[in-house]
Order: sequence, then C-alpha cells, then structure tokens
Amino acid sequence: MRRSERTRGSAAVGSQGARAVDYGQLTHPFTPQSVFSEDAVAAMHETALRVLEDLGIRFLLPEARAILAAAGCLADDDSQMVRIGRDVVAAALASAPSSFRLRAADSRHEQLYAPGRLLFGGSGGCPNATDAVRGRRPGCLNDFEEALKLQQHFDVIHILSPSAEPQDVPVNLRHYAMMRSQMLIGTKPFFVYARGRRQVADSFEMIRIGLGLDEADWQSGVWGKTVINSNSPRLIDIPMAEGIIDFARAGQMTIITPFCLAGAMAPVTVAGALILQHAEALACITLAQLARPGAPVSYGGFSSNVDMKSGAPAFGTPEHIKMQIGSGQLARLIGLPWRSAAGSAGNTADVQAATENIMGVWGALMANATLTIHSAGWLEGGLTFGYEKFILDIEALQTIAELCTRPDDSVAGMGYGAIAEVPPGGHFFATQHTMERYDRAFYAPLVADLSNFGTWTENGALTATERATGIWQRALAEFRPHAQSGEVAERLAPFIERRTSQGGAAPSD
Repeated sequence: MRRSERTRGSAAVGSQGARAVDYGQLTHPFTPQSVFSEDAVAAMHETALRVLEDLGIRFLLPEARAILAAAGCLADDDSQMVRIGRDVVAAALASAPSSFRLRAADSRHEQLYAPGRLLFGGSGGCPNATDAVRGRRPGCLNDFEEALKLQQHFDVIHILSPSAEPQDVPVNLRHYAMMRSQMLIGTKPFFVYARGRRQVADSFEMIRIGLGLDEADWQSGVWGKTVINSNSPRLIDIPMAEGIIDFARAGQMTIITPFCLAGAMAPVTVAGALILQHAEALACITLAQLARPGAPVSYGGFSSNVDMKSGAPAFGTPEHIKMQIGSGQLARLIGLPWRSAAGSAGNTADVQAATENIMGVWGALMANATLTIHSAGWLEGGLTFGYEKFILDIEALQTIAELCTRPDDSVAGMGYGAIAEVPPGGHFFATQHTMERYDRAFYAPLVADLSNFGTWTENGALTATERATGIWQRALAEFRPHAQSGEVAERLAPFIERRTSQGGAAPSD
C-alpha cells in the first residue's frame, strides 16, 4: 500500500507566511561528544565481556538457553544462568547490520535506521493519560488513538509509539485494537509489543494483511519494531527472550534496551551502570544474531539514576546525560545504531517536566542517538501521557530539527550589502535583504508567544501550557484518516473477527 498524500506536522498548526518546513528526514548536525576516554570505553567493553563470561546472564526461557548453548555458551538449566564467551559475542556483532530500512505505509515516512540519523518517537507505555480538559485518567482506546493522531500530525515524530495504553480493551484482544488503530490512523513505522508469541504473530499477520504485503515485501525491511527491556540486573524474562527470537527470525527489529537505574538496579556509578547495561545489551544482541544472523537489532540505552531519598527514577539529570553520551560511545565502539530516551519524572506539564525532557533530548543529541524515544508527552516517569506536555515537547523537538539545516553562508546570506545600506544607529527592518527573506527567515514558534506584555495580557494572558491545549484540540479536530484507511479496515476485519472468536491471545507470563 502506498499513498500520495503527506501529513504535514508543524505546517498545519504553527507555521506561517511563506516558510515551508519538513522535519521528516533528519541527520545529526553535530559531532558526537564524549564523557569517557577511548581507553576507558574499551575497558568498559572489556569489563562487560567479563560479566558475560564469568558471571553470566539468567535467561528464563529454555529455548534461549538452548540456542546459546548450541553456540558454545555455558548454560545451566538448574540455575538458568548462561555464560557467554567473547568469541560468541564478537561473531554476533560481526553479523549484526549497521543500518537497515524502516518501512512504512507511506514510503515518504520510511526511515534509514543508521548511525548519524536522527529520529524521534513519542512517549510509550503509559497506562494513564491527562489533559487540561478531561483531567488524569486510566488510558483508554480513545486516548490511544488521539495520541496516534498527534504523532501522525507532527512530522518531527518519525515513528509511532504506544503513548497511552488502552486499558479498556481486554489484554487478550488489546493487540488487535492497537495494531488496527495504528494502521487506520498512521502511515509511519509501526510498533509491536513483545508480550507473547501468539500476540507477536497476530500483529505481524495484521501488518501483512492490512498493507497487502507478499513475502518479498515483508523481507524488504523492518515493518514492525519492538523494545526489549532486560530485568536488570542480569535477567531476561520469558516474553522478552521470546520477542528477541521471534522478531529476529521474522527479520523485524528489536531495540535492545536495558533499563539500568544507577543505585537501584545497577551500580551507583555512571561507569558501573553503563557496564551492566552494555553486558545485558550484548547478551540480547547475541541471542538475536544466533536466532537469525543478520537480524536487525538496535543497541539501546535507557540508564539514569534514582532519587536516593525515595528510590524514584529521575530523568534529565546530569547523570542521565552522562549515561546517554557514554552509551553513544559504547554503541560506536561496537558499530551499531542505537536508541536513547528523554522523559520526565514531573507530575504535570510545568517547568520541571519541560526542563527534564529538554535536557534528555539534548543529551541524546550530544550522544548522536539514532532514535530518541519518550521525546514528547512523558510524565510521571512514564506513568502518564500528557497532551499539553506532548505539544510543549514538540516545540523543543522542532527547535532541534531546525539545527539540522545549516545556516545560509553564501555571499548573499552574509549580508554585506544590508550592513552597508543601514547607517549607524539605524535598523534592518526595511532593507531589501530583509524584505526578500522576512517571511521565511526564522522559525515560527508552535507554542511560544513572542508578543509584549500588553498584547499578551489583552489576548488573555495564557501560559504556554494553556496555549498548548488549544493546539492539540485543533490538531485533533483537523485530523483526517489517510486515503487507504477504509481499505485497510476492510482487509483486517475478517482476521480480527476470527481471532477474537477463538479467544484472542493472552500475553506470556
């Protein structure tokens, strides 16, 4: 399935004048930064290999242990521990691709997933939703679909994420509703939860049916992606191990992401937490490559610290940023594209939440992350998707996206003639140089109000958060399904009806 229309994000609500923007394909504008020396990064990698060889990783899935044992790893079924030799890890890294194609229903929303590319995803995995009109509530299917519409609307969001989980849909049927909604609403790369083999198989089949893909199409790139979280420290549970194996064998992407909170599930030091993260990621990458050499995998890092008074996770902290930059160094060492994350522990869309999210996004930018998840809408450490928060975060992402375009350094852009035209103490408002460029010279804010205090007061003295409410409301009111949504729904209906009548598929324990 292909479509000719393109959903323009910021151009629909926020751009003005003749200035056209397109944030759909971004490349990092800056060189990656470092917090560790090259020798230290090499030592961290070496220590992670020691963790795998001498201490091991606990895999609860017998099939995962068998796959690793067949490759020469030392697996003990009684303890469920597997010790993985560095030679096995090296072979796995050699077979893992350094780039691959993220396919999409609209080919113009497809992405190259590779080092140096810059992709943003919205918040994911939130059981609640909140906005200024309806308040905080358990996530429902309507919230889930509204979040998808907002993600589809803004082209600075490059992949679809499960921002507000539909808890009003039974868990054995939820993946049908979530996959159907994605395919009827969005034309960007899809996500699939790894919550059990039957659910994964159903979701893959829905993508193939809904988009009319034959086997060659299906094998032509990544149509479904998932996040694999280890249970730090050093434990891979059954659904995650099944997900690694099943996605690999289907040629779909696993984003291997240990969630190592320093001081809680990982050593309290930045280096120690990163070594544990690296070891767990290498173990999962190895399992994926043993299941199918060449399977698309992404290195992932979502390590931060906890508040040592309460034990609550923290985001956007100095330690979080250092871990992001260190993760980027480790990913470059092993030659893989990688995923970072922003997010906020804030409980409402206030300056704390905005600052934490912006610092997380900035850390990922300095670290040259390929994909930054939870970059818009995350509140309460991931417990809640915030509508106003999403809009405020979009402003920050669009600002980052603007940095991906180099400034005009041509002779005309340097403006010597304009400087010569204006006398000392004059102004540049009416110069020919300005008049030729004024309607497209600068970024037009989505949320920010640049008027003076008097005008702002006359217009209701709205805060940025209050203005964000009107923006998401307009975006949802203006949303229109893509041209193929009816056809996709018709194709999917018999499959969903049949599988529902059979009882659906419960998630794995």
